[in-house]
Amino acid sequence: MVTAQPIAAVETTPAWFTDHMLFHYHRCRRRLYLDSYGDAALKDPPSDYFVKLREDSAEHRQAMLAQFAPLSQPIYEKFDWQAGANEVWRMMQAGVETIYRGVLIAEGPGNIKYRSEPDVLVKHSGNSWLGDWYYVPYNVKLGKKPKPEYQLVAAFNAYVLAEVQGVWPETAWLLLKEKQYAVSLERYVPKLQAALDDCLDLHNGILTHAEPPEVFISRSRCDMCPWLSHCYETAKATNHLSLLPGVTKTRYPTLVEMGITTVEALAKSQPTRLAYELAVEEFITEKMVFQAQANWTGSAIAQLHQNTFPLTPNHIPTTEIDLYFDIEAAPDKDLIYLHGVLVVNHTTQEETFHALVAETPEQEEAAWFSFLALVDSYANAPIYHFCPYEAQTVKRLGELYGNQGVDIEQLLDRFIDIHKHIVDSVALPVESYALKHLARWMGFEWRDEDANGAQSICWYDDWLRTGDRTYLNTILRYNEDDCKATYRVKDWLVNFAQEFWV
Repeated sequence: MVTAQPIAAVETTPAWFTDHMLFHYHRCRRRLYLDSYGDAALKDPPSDYFVKLREDSAEHRQAMLAQFAPLSQPIYEKFDWQAGANEVWRMMQAGVETIYRGVLIAEGPGNIKYRSEPDVLVKHSGNSWLGDWYYVPYNVKLGKKPKPEYQLVAAFNAYVLAEVQGVWPETAWLLLKEKQYAVSLERYVPKLQAALDDCLDLHNGILTHAEPPEVFISRSRCDMCPWLSHCYETAKATNHLSLLPGVTKTRYPTLVEMGITTVEALAKSQPTRLAYELAVEEFITEKMVFQAQANWTGSAIAQLHQNTFPLTPNHIPTTEIDLYFDIEAAPDKDLIYLHGVLVVNHTTQEETFHALVAETPEQEEAAWFSFLALVDSYANAPIYHFCPYEAQTVKRLGELYGNQGVDIEQLLDRFIDIHKHIVDSVALPVESYALKHLARWMGFEWRDEDANGAQSICWYDDWLRTGDRTYLNTILRYNEDDCKATYRVKDWLVNFAQEFWV
């Protein structure tokens, strides 16, 4: 174990840097600025799904913390962090076995003070400034995987704790949804030091000026951020490159170094040079250029490769009947509760929607078998879906529940991922190739404006809790619209491809 030195007192009013700030810094430097200096009135209200995640996280935390009972919690006046740290130090000196949400404070450079609040501090045998014991930090997270930001915060907790007790713990623990995970401090402390150096530059430089760090819209990281709408409007006003699919956060700095800072500049770039500078294969930069051209011109562009259109009639067969398939799931319950199938008869011009729903979690198997029976009754019909999830889920459910005589491999041979065909063959003037972005560009609208996959999870919870069929019917309507949107995208793609098939 590494020995730490005692902390010298600082009399001036400190600037705090916390584990919460480090977590958001890792995802977005701009978030760190906006949380400190932004106008709170510009924040988005929390979505139903965000509230659900917060509630689920609280339940998970309570379940995980039960193993440490009885827990001792420091008592101090709210926001009086120094008083909280003093109380935790007293508890640690007394050898309290487990401390809940203990405040730890350490000196940083200049006028910075580091503050962390690990969920639990657990007493272990060993030497420290406290005596023949020391503490190990545990953090509870709802996620299934030890995300880098989780591990970085855990390393920060261990660092501040080492400054307080005079010795490093061997590890810092993450209590995840499905397992306990030991964070490698040897691996993450150097990353932590680099992050802290950058954060302090942010404090001492950017945060003292009027302008926040440059906006960058990354859907996977930004979707749950309360500043998303504000940042999106900022990006939209300048037609920022981050709004282009394919321009990732790792590629963007290189584009800037090349002088490519606008959609027009990217649209006029040479894929070969881009591939060399970005260290990626040329087909990736070809797609980036096609995408920029589509957004710059506002029109659909065929992604021709050696003057050949990659989509053939065999990829999208013409049949009398097509099926369009969309699943609704509740990941927190490991549950597939709805198989929606739209049957389109091109001869009679009829569209029939089938909702094969598990009204309770116990009915998941029955809903699965109903789906198998339906698709087997249209044995020659292609099954269109959007993204690989439906095919992956069918394979998994077949392994879980069986197939009732239906050959799952033959069934999956009928599956056609329309998203893949769109992405491989066409560049569209959209900010995302998610179903809603594509279908809305093609003129399709959902009947419920606020309907989305995350909201449907909340509605299913509401249905189970209340028995109010309004929630269930709204889910079915949303799922039917998803199926119809997939049909719209497939129909558009076939019409677009016609000129290349003659």
